[in-house]
Amino acid sequence: MIIMINGAFGAGKTTTSSMLQPLIPNSMIYDPEEIGLMIRKVVPEEIRLKEEQTDDFQDIELWRILTVKIALEVRLKYKRHLIVPMTIYKSENFEYIYNGFRDIDKDIKHFCLKASEETIHKRLAIRGDKLDGWSYKQTKKCVEALRSNRFQEHIETDNLATKEIVEIILRKISKNIEGNLEEVTDFT
Repeated sequence: MIIMINGAFGAGKTTTSSMLQPLIPNSMIYDPEEIGLMIRKVVPEEIRLKEEQTDDFQDIELWRILTVKIALEVRLKYKRHLIVPMTIYKSENFEYIYNGFRDIDKDIKHFCLKASEETIHKRLAIRGDKLDGWSYKQTKKCVEALRSNRFQEHIETDNLATKEIVEIILRKISKNIEGNLEEVTDFT
């Protein structure tokens, strides 16, 4: 099973994933942000394509490609359920990654943690992000984009504690976590 936990920066994806992981046997957290950070180091901005020369590694095509390929290799090697916290609001990237993950494991779940801009800003402040820093500047476009039905299943989190979010997700996947890890298909 692959569980995507989507939402704006500061929505609670990483905290939710960290609380969820010990409750799902044979699972691990797979964070595509680490792949983005690696690409930034490996591929200097001056050699990137013009459309990739932004402050968001998700604009680098190689990021979405490697996100799927590395997920496949991790599944083949370690045979674990993947819990994937990521902010992915651009339709092209979402479709590519979601479909790529579905090719790896037909048992894919996508949850989008939704919250108001005000709530997101409060959460960013609590975690120590700088006011008007990069994450703050992404809030409006992320919140608006993630309202789309494309990003179902939505979980409204404004008035929920992380524990409650985890309980909602566990209820929705409970029948799936009782079974064994399915055979991983190599589609490369």
